[in-house]
Amino acid sequence: MKRFFRFFVKALLWFGVLSVLWVLLYKYVPVPYTPLMAIRYFEADESHETKHSWKSLDAISIEIQLAVICAEDQNFTKHRGFDYTAIKKAYRGNKAGKPMKGGSTISQQTAKNVFLWPERSWLRKGLETYFTFLIENLWSKERILEVYLNSIEMGNGIFGAEAASQFWFNKEAQYLTRYEAASIAAILPNPRSYNASPRTKYIESRKTWIVKQMRNYGTFNVTEIVSK
Repeated sequence: MKRFFRFFVKALLWFGVLSVLWVLLYKYVPVPYTPLMAIRYFEADESHETKHSWKSLDAISIEIQLAVICAEDQNFTKHRGFDYTAIKKAYRGNKAGKPMKGGSTISQQTAKNVFLWPERSWLRKGLETYFTFLIENLWSKERILEVYLNSIEMGNGIFGAEAASQFWFNKEAQYLTRYEAASIAAILPNPRSYNASPRTKYIESRKTWIVKQMRNYGTFNVTEIVSK
């Protein structure tokens, strides 16, 4: 038992050190590939092609930055990685038998997309909480948003705002209009099944709601997202 305990403690310490170094590396280096990209590659047939092109935040339209915040996490600039109000609301809704919804923030989604896998389990959720804590304390909010917008799945085999903009609207991400950005943000709940263009009635209604939220949000500028 003593040997096992010592081995467990050493493994835990090594995991802590390596995970912190991993997170620190991605604080400065573009994320080239994610576990989800690998999973999607092996799930697909031989013709599958992963579309992904890293762009710095200043080369991504303010409109898509605001659109994903309004669609996914309107308290992104205010919380420390976890939106407890949204979590409680999701829990009450799920308990009442309403369609399953999560309370994940952009920070949590970034941690999951970049460091983990999509399967629902207590282990994955625990690790997601750990990595969310790390990126919230070691990265700036600006960096979290930048990594999120470069790693999130935005179509079947399409990852990141640049690849999505090229695929759905045949233009660079920095030139996305408000309505185009809202269309992309509207498909995020199920990007492998929904299309940003041409849109269904459901996606059109979600796009309209997102545009309304963007108007209500007011003036948005990347300088609002300050480093801690």
